[in-house]
Amino acid sequence: MNELLVFICDGAPVRGEIVSIGSAWQAVLERRNDPPAVRKILGDFVGAATLLSASLKFDGTLIIQAQSKGPIQLLVVECKSDLSMRATVKLSVESSEIDDKATLGELLDASNTGRLVITLDPADREPGQAPYQGIVALQEYFGDELRPVANAAEAIALYMQNSEQLDTRIWLSSDDKSVGGLLLQRLPDSGGHAHLDPQVAAEGWSRIQTLGETITNEELLTLPPQTTLRRLFLEESMEYGVRSFPVRSIRFSCTCSRNKVADVLRMLGEEEVQGILEELGSVETICDFCAKPYRFDAVDCLQVFKTDLLSDATRPPSKGH
Repeated sequence: MNELLVFICDGAPVRGEIVSIGSAWQAVLERRNDPPAVRKILGDFVGAATLLSASLKFDGTLIIQAQSKGPIQLLVVECKSDLSMRATVKLSVESSEIDDKATLGELLDASNTGRLVITLDPADREPGQAPYQGIVALQEYFGDELRPVANAAEAIALYMQNSEQLDTRIWLSSDDKSVGGLLLQRLPDSGGHAHLDPQVAAEGWSRIQTLGETITNEELLTLPPQTTLRRLFLEESMEYGVRSFPVRSIRFSCTCSRNKVADVLRMLGEEEVQGILEELGSVETICDFCAKPYRFDAVDCLQVFKTDLLSDATRPPSKGH
């Protein structure tokens, strides 16, 4: 299953999404060798990014970045508006040093340094135009005590709360086989739900949340979205109406390319690249997202800096990538 289902409640101002990711998540894992606790956090954020991307109203990419001075130095999930996605993690310690049951707070919020950044990057963004970016700390106050968020779902909820967007509830679950998620958003009491009395709308939002809270991790990880929708909202559908839209497919896709690596070499500068060539004989790198290797020999590097034609600078290598 690599499916996302969007639905609308007629008797409450609520839009919902259900996601189930199988082989696309496996494509991420087979390129990595992260400890269990890290895989769990990464999987939950993959589910979150997919759910949030489904509501993009433009052709582009939603990027979730979590960064800290803890064992997880950087976590990145990118999901495009067509629901193609990729994900990676950079650790500051050896995998063997991370406990299998380590929490998000322990891995991503060491010394209260954790930050969650969500970027919306339109494909047609003009040169010099900055993408939209929101940032939130990975901790919140409980009374007078500052505590790290417990999981990815709390982190996303905190982000939505601080960015003054729609009231949002999100449930996420992941294991080594699949990722599942449920998102509920309260829509404005206008537009298609303008017919609802404010009190009725408030009661409807409360009712749908209560139904959503009955979801289990096992259901999120094993049931197709259509089955989950029926299980949660059958009574709601019969009494008030629940409309679903065609299922959308999710896939793993990496956007790395030899051209982009050549651009990185240009940013490093000819002097630094020449130093690497003198020491190692070639410049080699591996994509953090898909593990695809790239190799530039002396001739390749010469073309990168001496030609104005990108196609010439990134000619197919004679060996490997």
